[in-house]
Amino acid sequence: MIPPEAAKASDQVRADLDRLLPVLEPRLLTPFRLGEAMRLAEGMRYSLEAGGKRVRPVLCLLAAESVGGGLESALPGAIALEYVHTYSLIHDDLPAMDDDDLRRGRPTNHKVYGEGHAILAGDGLLTEAFAVLAASGRADAVALLAEAAGWRGMVGGQALDLEGEALTASGTDFGWEHLQTIHRLKTGALLRASVELGGLLGGADSIQQASLRAYGEAIGLAFQIQDDILDATSDAATLGKRAGKDQGRGKITYPSLLGLDGARRALQEATERALCHLPSLPNPSSLQAWARYLAERIA
Repeated sequence: MIPPEAAKASDQVRADLDRLLPVLEPRLLTPFRLGEAMRLAEGMRYSLEAGGKRVRPVLCLLAAESVGGGLESALPGAIALEYVHTYSLIHDDLPAMDDDDLRRGRPTNHKVYGEGHAILAGDGLLTEAFAVLAASGRADAVALLAEAAGWRGMVGGQALDLEGEALTASGTDFGWEHLQTIHRLKTGALLRASVELGGLLGGADSIQQASLRAYGEAIGLAFQIQDDILDATSDAATLGKRAGKDQGRGKITYPSLLGLDGARRALQEATERALCHLPSLPNPSSLQAWARYLAERIA
């Protein structure tokens, strides 16, 4: 039986998606309808149209609403976030990275369009993200996303992850602090930026922005712990991608360091830490529901 609190969170998440996705989805594809390099545009649309949970753009929009802002003000940030996230998935699936053939239940971009076009599709989405955000006239938002997506954030975390695989292959152990650093950058930085961007574009004051940042850091950790748990316990049909790949590549994960029970306790602690930063916001209910949902998701 689903606990009442979890059912309530799931209902709120579904209501948020039903309300926000019709606003977001059409705008994601608009820039790629016309242009000279149409096969490249097709490849970018292919990965964008694969769907997924749209966690980052939705969190951006909800963060703006949580501080009393409107959707329109935060839409450039939401669109830019999904472009950056989708580019990162295209590149992450490449043979030089995680070498995956399946993403969201479909062949990965490089399996359909070839490695060269997949690299360029990722490059195109990344640069389009900054074009969209720059058009909003918010240099502070551009700087925030650049740091979260760049070598001090997501890209740096991916590099450390690759280096960690090499260390493991050589028989060198690395532990909890190294793992936290990888995931704080690789996964956490963009999730934290999602709520920070929403707050910034929605008019948050400095105290509200600090609360959103702390919330974002905590859900970033919770998201990655749950990802690790699902990789260890689920199957490809449920996940829409290859299961067990982390263990197969020698990655250090939360279950491998803490055991499954320990990882689940760490997940609960991170989720509760996220929730404790929200009561001071004017409209926190959706962000509260999403913190619970992300910790309980099955894919």
